This record gives sequence, structure tokens and C-alpha cells, in this order.
Amino acid sequence: MATKSRAKSPRKAPKYVYLFGKRKTDGDGSRKELLGGKGANLAEMCRIGLPVPPGFTVTTEVCTHYYANKRTYPAALDKQVAAGIAAIEAEVGAKFGDLTSPLLVSVRSGARDSMPGMMDTILNLGLNDKTVEALAKKTANERFAWDCYRRFIQMYGDVVMGVQKRPGEDHEPFETVIETLKRERHDDAHVEDTKFSVGDLKELVGRFKALVKERTKHEFPTDPWVQLKGAMGAVFGSWMNDRAIVYRRKYNIPAEWGTAVNVQAMVYGNTGELSGSGVAFTRDPASGEKVFYGEFLMNAQGEDVVAGVRTPQPVLALRDVMPSAYHELERIRQTLEKRFKDMQDFEFTIQDSVVYMLQTRNGKRTGIAAVRIAAEMVKEKLIDWRTAIGRVPADQLDQVLAPIFDRAALQGTEAIASGLPAGPGAASGRIYFNADRAVEAAAAGQKVLLVRIETSPEDLRGMIAAEGILTARGGVSSHAALVARQMGKVCVCGASGLAVDYAGRTLTIGQRRFAEGDFLSIDGTTGTVYAGEVKTAPSEVIQGIIHGDSAAKNARACKNFTQLMKWCAQATKMAVRTNADTPEQARNAVAFGATGIGLTRTEHMFFEGDRIDAMREMILADNKEEREAALAKLLPYQRADFLGIFKALKGFPATIRFLDPPLHEFLPQTQDQQADLAKKLGIPAEKIAHRVHELHEFNPMLGFRGCRLGIKFPEITAMQARAVFEAAVEAKKEGFKPNPEIMIPLVGFKKELDLQVAIVREAAAAVQAEKKVKLSYSVGTMIEVPRGALTADEIAQTAEFFSFGTNDLTQTTLGMSRDDSGSFLGLYQEAEIMKKNPFATIDQAGVGQLMKIAIEKGRSTRPNIKLGICGEHGGDPDTVKFCHRLGLNYVSCSPYRVPVARLAAAQAAVADRK
Repeated sequence: MATKSRAKSPRKAPKYVYLFGKRKTDGDGSRKELLGGKGANLAEMCRIGLPVPPGFTVTTEVCTHYYANKRTYPAALDKQVAAGIAAIEAEVGAKFGDLTSPLLVSVRSGARDSMPGMMDTILNLGLNDKTVEALAKKTANERFAWDCYRRFIQMYGDVVMGVQKRPGEDHEPFETVIETLKRERHDDAHVEDTKFSVGDLKELVGRFKALVKERTKHEFPTDPWVQLKGAMGAVFGSWMNDRAIVYRRKYNIPAEWGTAVNVQAMVYGNTGELSGSGVAFTRDPASGEKVFYGEFLMNAQGEDVVAGVRTPQPVLALRDVMPSAYHELERIRQTLEKRFKDMQDFEFTIQDSVVYMLQTRNGKRTGIAAVRIAAEMVKEKLIDWRTAIGRVPADQLDQVLAPIFDRAALQGTEAIASGLPAGPGAASGRIYFNADRAVEAAAAGQKVLLVRIETSPEDLRGMIAAEGILTARGGVSSHAALVARQMGKVCVCGASGLAVDYAGRTLTIGQRRFAEGDFLSIDGTTGTVYAGEVKTAPSEVIQGIIHGDSAAKNARACKNFTQLMKWCAQATKMAVRTNADTPEQARNAVAFGATGIGLTRTEHMFFEGDRIDAMREMILADNKEEREAALAKLLPYQRADFLGIFKALKGFPATIRFLDPPLHEFLPQTQDQQADLAKKLGIPAEKIAHRVHELHEFNPMLGFRGCRLGIKFPEITAMQARAVFEAAVEAKKEGFKPNPEIMIPLVGFKKELDLQVAIVREAAAAVQAEKKVKLSYSVGTMIEVPRGALTADEIAQTAEFFSFGTNDLTQTTLGMSRDDSGSFLGLYQEAEIMKKNPFATIDQAGVGQLMKIAIEKGRSTRPNIKLGICGEHGGDPDTVKFCHRLGLNYVSCSPYRVPVARLAAAQAAVADRK
């Protein structure tokens, strides 16, 4: 039987718009990749019955399409957006552009990861000269309607039409218009905006429109649909603005993620004294304390709170101002934590005494707060201990170890102002009032405090460069506070006693005046500002763990930190060692939980006291006998150093790298220094100058260094090996268990290693025979040149362990000098040629692949070969997690990075378990 052909049904357009509201909600909290964090969480709040104004989310896929197709939209988008607006209209009973009951909307960004203040927002969209009159009539509140209109023109004019500061202008042009009107009508440029009359607001609207026309040569658009399209384009466009790029680069957010756009029915916090807006946290984001924390402003829209133009009230004061709203927010606070099982940062609006939720997200917090919140949520049974490990960003542990002001130093120091404690810790620095100058000063090596009336997203570069941030206006939810907490910067906000003169570059506090470049000090834990530079002291955690201070050890911060490290020990599979050159460094690292030394740089031991002179004698020697005589002077120093390290480690292994740097580094370079040394050693200065000239190399990093030194001068290797083994014998006699691992640097050929290992084993045999003691030791190499990685199967025939020297492996693989790459590395990151600094985070696609080859080849020859990493990358959380995936036995880093590496290693193990 013949079959009839079926006509193909038209292909259904992809879904680009997801609704949220009481009537219909398409998404949920799990869809952040598609809906962005804000859109996903708005949908989730709707699903759990919280009061959310209806709206829709335009997906991140549209952003991807927008940039891949010359900033154009998918063909189906217009129709879906129109349907989204219709859904909002049906739920709120108002119509977009209507002259009786106009619908106004907000248009906001919503990236997958929160980027506070980095992208653009437009509120009150839909207003024009006719709808503003309709809104005034409908609400019987003419002042409110015109206040919304002037806000809308300002935001749209700035964000969409590009009315921004010109070179040489100190203030935003719209703000200049506002201040001019205040002077004209109120004789005070700083009077609050709430004092504006209807007439004032109408005048502002007229002046704003004129400003837009003058700056852009275009009339302000009156069609709400044109406004909406422009606003959506501006939000998508802001994904690639300068501040968003800087922020993404700092926090490793991929550009290809894109942002969603959220269009939501407006609710109004500026209708009068029964309305307001606020930002709140379910816990204190600075300390982690379980208290309702945040701020609000009555008769204000949300941007007023975060912009810092008015200093708001603490959210707890809402109990007295509007008890019903406060109790509703308390209910919401508890609901959010139970649902999201993390501290939430949420925005709310109160319109005529009714609370509405505008967003929620996992709150940015300081390192101290992160540790406390994680520990206490486990006690509260909200999360388990493995989840707690993942709740603390590993690099934030640096904040927990950050210094505080020394109590003794504060006794004679004048406190000159106070503000709101927004970012804990202590910071002293020279004050700068401009982000660009702050960056320049920091690049020149100065400690910098960025001082602003209030910060804006444009200040981000200066905030990154500064030790701390001080503002005259704004609260604990302001832009300065939010960004400072995330960065771990010390921050004091809303110090109202400050008078900042940008033009004159001065700061006046009471009767005192400070010029740009003068020192100030700020305490972000108490909110206090001090004159001058104040000495700092170690954090409570360091005082308790390293120095054994019993009071500090019992402090909450120290106890929570210790608990977190215990959980890490339970979870981790990969050990963490330390890079240490002295017994004190080794002791500190062991106190932090290090399980040995992954790198001891023996050359660092040659620079103290008279040792450098003996080292120089060795370099200047004319023959082997003279070199051995000089090395004999160094032997007791080396032996004593190694003995101290073995004792400090209490049986943990110590990987000891033999002499690595070029010899010219040990000789004086100037004529005066050479003359002084010649006099001291009783030799002609010309001999020293000649030897310096002989040792000069065009590229010392690739020159006469590493194992090449030991091959040409085997007596150096012999001396160092004897010092290690004699120290091990002495340590064993004193009841310790020395575990030396001798590492030969810069090996690219198996024969290089063979020659050096033969010397080491000969020295070991000699010492053991002389002392009649059996020693346990191993010999391996540092893989730091590509050839070493590519021939690892051959090298592993001799090497008992590999330690990746990723500093030099990165330089030799990329052909980049870490000392000279600063001139282009920032540009490369902005262009996303490389997304991260390869000297801070391992280049997984290049250097990482060489490591993988070396591991596979090494294990093919020696299945149980011990593998570690000892470059500075060993303290970078992303690198640590990569090393876990490669199956390394350990990573090694500086002593004060050990907790960071331990946490990152534990997080990698927990992720594996999942």
C-alpha cells in the first residue's frame, strides 16, 4: 500500500524567554547556566511562594548569539519578548505604554556568577511625557511619578545613550545638573533629593532631556518598545565593558558564559514614607555572625542604597520604622537559608507597606565570615562537613591570616574619624583620590588607600590596587563594601566626617587637612580611621597556631579555622608540603599542617653573614684545591642548617635542591662593591671584575646553572651531599628521624642526573661508613625543562622522585620570562589569549600537558615514583586542583599558603567523591 507523504511541521523556535511570577514560572534555581544567577533565583523564589514581582528572563544564549552575530538578536526573540510583556501585563493589571494604567519595568543583567555593580541596570522603563501623567493620576502622587521619570532619563541617558563624563570633568554630567538645580532652588548642592518639589523634578526632566540632546545629538526616545530594545542591548553590551572585563579577569569568569537579561514589573520604594528599598544579608558578611544584617532607605529606590548617595539605616531599625515589614523580612530571611542552605544577599522593596523581593544570591563574604558561616551551618545541620569545605573559597584563607593593628602601636595613635566597618582587617597607606593615580602609585611600590566620596564600578582598578578603601558616603551594602568584601580589601564606608576635594586633591577631617600622598590608616573591623601609618600585628589565627597564644587559640576565628583544617585532613588525598629554607619556616608550615618540605633552596643559605664570602672565594678560586678549601668553610654552615630543618620537621621528609642559580648572582656587580670584597679577601679587584665579566651571560636562566654547575664543579655537589648526610647522622643521634630527599635541578638528559647521583651516593656511602650509621634517603630531580618532561621514562630509571619546578617549566615552555612579561601579560589576559596569568596559575593546556606526559612516562618506568610540584603555583587553588586530577602525591608552597593549598586539595577530593 502506498503511503502518503507528510508535510514537515515548521521547526519550533528555540525558547529564549522564561517567565516567572505567581501565574507561571518556567525556570528554577538549578538553571543558572541558562538563566543566570538572578533569573534562576527569581524563578526559585516564585516556586517557594515568596513575593516576587512578575517578569521574564532573556537567556544567556541570546547574549552568546548577540556577540557571535555582530550584535544582532535571534529572529524569534521579538515575538517572545512581546509575549513576556503580555504575561506581566496580565498579572499586574497594567499595560506597557498605556495612558491610563502604564506598566513600568526594570531591565537588569544577571550573569551566572554574581558581578555586583559591573554591568548595567535601568529602572522605571516605559515612561514618557504622557505615561508620566498617567502614572501621576493613577497613583494620585505627582511627585512620585516625576521622580521616577527623572531617574529613568538619568539611567537610560547614561547607560543606553552614553551621556558620560568628558575628559577634565570631575562629576557625572547628570549629577552636575542636579547639583546646579539644588544650588539655584535650595542654596545647598548637597541637600537630599527627597527635598525636591514636583516643580523641581519637572525642571530636572527638562534639563536632563536637553543634556541628552546636547551630548548625543538625539532626542530622548518616547516609545516604550524602543526604550526596551535599547535597554536590553545596553545590558548585553555591558558584558564587554571595561569594568566587567576587569572583574571577570580578576575572578576568572569566562567571557563565553555571557549574561542573561531580566525584565521585571516595577515596584516602587519612592512613593512616600510608607515605602522604601533595602539590601540585606541573612548573616553578617563581614564577620559571619548569625544576625540579620543590611540597610534600607525609606522613600528610595534600590539604586539609592547601593550607590552610596545617601547613608542608609541598619535593617534592624526597620523594627521601629515599620514592624510589619520587618517581621515579613525576618520570615523571608529564614525561608531563604532553609531553601538555599547558604548565606543570602537579597534586595527588597517596600511599596506602601508591602514587601517585595527583587533578587537573592549567595552573598559575597570575607574569608573570616566564610569560615565561620561554614562551621556554624554544620552545627545547625544545614550542611554537612564536606559541603562546608566547598563553601570557603580557598584563596580567601589569605584574609583569615591577614594582619591586624598592633594594640601597643594604637595606644599613642590619634583616631580622627569613624565610619561603618565594611571589610575587616588593618591597612595603612598613602591616600589617593583617583583610581588611575592609585594604580600608578601601587605599580611604583607604594602602599595605597583609595579615598572616595563614594565608589562606583569605574573605580574597580583602583580598588584592586589599593590596600584599603575609605569612603565618606555609603553603607555596608554600598558598591565599595560589596566589592571590598569579595576582594578581601580592608574597607570603611560612610565616614561622614570626611570632606573630599577631588580638584584640590585634599581630604579634610575636622580641623586637619591631608594631601594626596599622605599616610592614613583604617581599621575595617571597627570602622576607625587613624592619622599616619600604624604598625600591624599577626592575625588571631597566626597568634594562636604559630605563636601558641592561648587567648588567640581560643578565639572564635582560630577555633573555626582549626575545625576547617581538621575537615580538610579527613577529606584530602594529596599531601601539602612547604617551600622552606630555614627551621623557622619549616616549623610554621608544620603548625599549619604541612607534611614535609617540597623545596629547600640551598643557595638561600649562602647569603647570611660570612657565608657569602666563602661562597665568593669558591667562585673566584683558580683551581679545584682552592675551591675545595672554600667549600670546606661552607660545609659546617650547610650541615647546621640541614640539622635545624630535620629537627623542625619531626620525621617529615625534606626535599633539598642542590645549588641552582648562576654563579654571577653571588658576586658584587659595582666597582665599589668589588673593591670592598677585594680588600676583605686580599686579592686584586681586577681579578673580581674579570671573573664577573667571565660569568656574564646574555640569558642566565638558560645558561650555566643547575646540574650544569655540579657537573663542571663536582666538588660543589660533593660538599652539599656530605652536609646533608652528616646533618642526618647528627639528627638521628639526637632522637629525630631525618628523611632527606636530594633533588638535582635542571635535568634534561638522563646522563646529567646519572653523573650527579653517583656523587651523592658516594658521599652517602662515605658518611655512613665513617659514622657507622645507616641512613634512609632518596635522590630525584626537578622537572623544569621540556626535554626533561619528554624523556621522563629515561630519567625515571635513575630518579626516585620527580618534583615539577613549574616556574621555570612555564618560562621554558611558553618562551616567556616571568620578570619581563609584565609589559604585555595584562593585554594578553584582556584579549583572552590566555585567561589567567600563567606564572600564578598553571597553563593546563601547555605546561600541564608536559606534566601529564612526564607523569605517564615516569610511571611507565617506575610505577611507584613519588610526584610533587614545588613551583610557586603550588599555593594556587586552581593549580592544586589540577595537580589532584593528575594524581600527584603532593604540592608544595610557601608556609603561609599551606592552609590555602590544604583547602584546595580537600575541595578537589570532595569533588571527586561527588
